Amino acid sequence: MLRNTRSGYGGVAIVFHWTMALLILGMLALGLYMHDLPLDQPSTFALFQLHKSIGFVVLALAVFRLLWRFVNPSPRLPDGMHPLERAGAHLGHIGLYALLFALPLTGWFMVSASPWGIPTVLFNTLPVPHLPVPAALGSQEQAESFFKLLHEYGAYLLMALIAVHAAAAFKHHLVARDDTLKRMVSTRPAKAGS
Repeated sequence: MLRNTRSGYGGVAIVFHWTMALLILGMLALGLYMHDLPLDQPSTFALFQLHKSIGFVVLALAVFRLLWRFVNPSPRLPDGMHPLERAGAHLGHIGLYALLFALPLTGWFMVSASPWGIPTVLFNTLPVPHLPVPAALGSQEQAESFFKLLHEYGAYLLMALIAVHAAAAFKHHLVARDDTLKRMVSTRPAKAGS
């Protein structure tokens, strides 16, 4: 089953979820590793280019994933969930989606504003143009610092949301014993009321 149903996720949504999860966890780890590397080393330059390239892949997947979600029903939340849990689940998903767009875009703006003028070449093949940076943000250095701050704190926020998201999935699996986690690893229909 490729499409979602009201009781479970289809294969497309599951592949989107786990592919993006792996890419994002890798990007967060790479970003943390690169944070204090010397900028004048060729190996650092290569890592930054890889980070930017994967960031564009994440951005493209986020667009396709959101479009797929619009044309597919979202599975129902488990019966008996407390209203605050339901609100938290919806807000958490909105936050995750927002950051899937915000992090690549703030990274792109940061590179575009940089006074270094370093080009972005996706996987050493496809050049990506710089974005126009609003003059209201001040000098290139000021604009770069602004977007760097947004990018960095956005990454920390994403880490926190991922931790809460994973904890909630395991809580459903281990404590509530419903099919919330199972339906993200299998396309088999969930039990009624789960």
